[in-house]
Amino acid sequence: MKRFLFVCALGGLLAGCGGGAKREFVSIGTGSQTGVYYPVGGAIKRLLESDESSTINVSVAVSSGSVQNINDVLQGNISYGIAQSDRLYQAVHGLSNWEGKPQPALRFVFSLHPEVVTLIAASDTGIQSIDDLKGKTVNIGNPGSGQRGNALDILNSAGIDPEQDIKAESLTVSECAGMLQDGRIDAYFYTVGHPNGSITEASTGRREVRFVPIEGMDKLIAASPFYAETQVPVDLYPKAEQSGEVKSIGMLTTFVTHADRDEEQVYQLVKTVFENLEMLQKQHPALQKLTPEGMLKGATAPLHPGAERYYKEAGLLGE
Repeated sequence: MKRFLFVCALGGLLAGCGGGAKREFVSIGTGSQTGVYYPVGGAIKRLLESDESSTINVSVAVSSGSVQNINDVLQGNISYGIAQSDRLYQAVHGLSNWEGKPQPALRFVFSLHPEVVTLIAASDTGIQSIDDLKGKTVNIGNPGSGQRGNALDILNSAGIDPEQDIKAESLTVSECAGMLQDGRIDAYFYTVGHPNGSITEASTGRREVRFVPIEGMDKLIAASPFYAETQVPVDLYPKAEQSGEVKSIGMLTTFVTHADRDEEQVYQLVKTVFENLEMLQKQHPALQKLTPEGMLKGATAPLHPGAERYYKEAGLLGE
């Protein structure tokens, strides 16, 4: 009996006594603490750990964004990652940061909120269009971030050379609002779900700001089908110069993993998320409009078998 009790105590949370389920520990790569990825990762963590039927414990890792998360998933440094659908597409097909090195081991699990390529500028700079960025100091995003790739796509499509036509900065998003208000940058790109803390901070300072429309991107959208026309919901930032909506382009956020990730674990994770979707929607404003059908869009990598199994059971996929 003493030996039995010792073994039970030693097993603790991992196995329990009397047939308790084994706990699984997984990690989710997110983004900066001022962005949306980090609180979204935290929302998924709280949902998984609050569900009595779930056996998954979660740690949420801060990261530089999509590119790092994808690479960390591939290298086994994290279990799951949050990444823009365009970066996932590029990794799978060996483009951009993965030029000539396709990554067939990536797997799509589900999509989350839409992300809008947002360009915010100080009103006193006179920047009212993409062309007005010429000669200005513009943050295009830190290396390894999705917004850097989006900014470069947009600048190139608009015929603006980021090395010659602007003074390009490589700040993290946590630095941008303060730098804009201090007059050290004129504008910055940020691909993000709304509302966002950095943009709220930037738009409530003494220096008035405006959202710059991103238009004329038809060729970019045709060449890169993960992009689509969308709008910045400016009314979420009442201190900004404009109101209503400003035209832009965007894509979906995806939740990804490695092909080798245990099928049963992925199945249970997806089941827990989808069967508690209303709870997840309440965790962050960017998640409020999630729907089961919408969460299957943006699959720019093959579907993981564990996710596919749940979607078929739930009638979200054909047999």
